[in-house]
Amino acid sequence: MLSIDRSIVDAIVAHARRDHPDEACGVVAGPVGSDTPTRHIPMENSARSMTFYEFDSMEQLRVWRAMDDRDEEPVVIYHSHTATEAYPSRTDISFAGEPGAHYLLVSTREPDTEEIRSFRIVDGVVTEEPVRIVDAAVDPHAVQSYMFGQSPATVDYECSGR
Repeated sequence: MLSIDRSIVDAIVAHARRDHPDEACGVVAGPVGSDTPTRHIPMENSARSMTFYEFDSMEQLRVWRAMDDRDEEPVVIYHSHTATEAYPSRTDISFAGEPGAHYLLVSTREPDTEEIRSFRIVDGVVTEEPVRIVDAAVDPHAVQSYMFGQSPATVDYECSGR
């Protein structure tokens, strides 16, 4: 399961909408070994394409070096699909090179709908996982769990027992 702060999801969706009709891409870094995404890093799609994304190689080198210097790793690698559902394409699967990362996809095909899905991609095998959005601004004990797109929708609320 991917647990991610609402503010980071909002920033990713805003990036995807801003770059539409081209695909947007980026990384959310977190402390090594924590599986906790904490720092949103929007990146440039050097392909400038509606159907493909590619990190600029020099920007990627700088970002990965900065993560290394900060004892971080790519917890989430994200990109958008502009005309299709949020599901990895064959190209996405073939380029998935971080087996420990969550691959978050955002579809911007519908302007008024957030379609967000997360996957693990290891050795060409795609496994969808639930996305748990934590909204710390509302109540640090409040948690919302979602599965978007073609997945069964679920919402779970955890109460602090007050």
